[in-house]
Amino acid sequence: MLIQVENSMTLEQVQNKFNLRYPFLKLEFFSHPHSIHGGSRKEHMIAKETLIKDCRTKHTQGNLEIHPYNSVAHLEKSFEEIFGLYAQVFRKSGELWIETTVTDDWTLEKQNTEAELFYEDITERGGYDRDAILQ
Repeated sequence: MLIQVENSMTLEQVQNKFNLRYPFLKLEFFSHPHSIHGGSRKEHMIAKETLIKDCRTKHTQGNLEIHPYNSVAHLEKSFEEIFGLYAQVFRKSGELWIETTVTDDWTLEKQNTEAELFYEDITERGGYDRDAILQ
C-alpha cells in the first residue's frame, strides 16, 4: 500500500488510509520521538485534525510504501526519517488500544492478525460487537 504525505493533508487522512488496510491497528502521531520498544506520552499526542505541515520536522512530500512484512519499528522509523513525523502504532486489544512497544519487531500483518484473533476469541465467547470494537 502507498500512503501519500503532503503538507495540505491532515493526520487523520493518513490514519484513515492506514486503517483501511489494517483495521485492528491505528497510527497516532506525537510531537516527540520515541525509541524502538519505547512508548509515547499521551500529552504529546497530536490532534488528528492537525495539518501535516504544522507538525512535521522535515517537509519532504511523497509516498510511503508500506508492506505487510514491514515491522512496526520500520514503519515508525520511516515516518520519522522521510517525513519528520513521529508515529506510534497501536493494536486493538478488547476495548483498548495498546501501544505495540513490546512487539515493535512484529510485522504489521502479524500485529493485525493477532488483534483480529483476539477479537474473534472474545466474540465466540459472547463478547464484543465488531463494529463497536473498531471505533
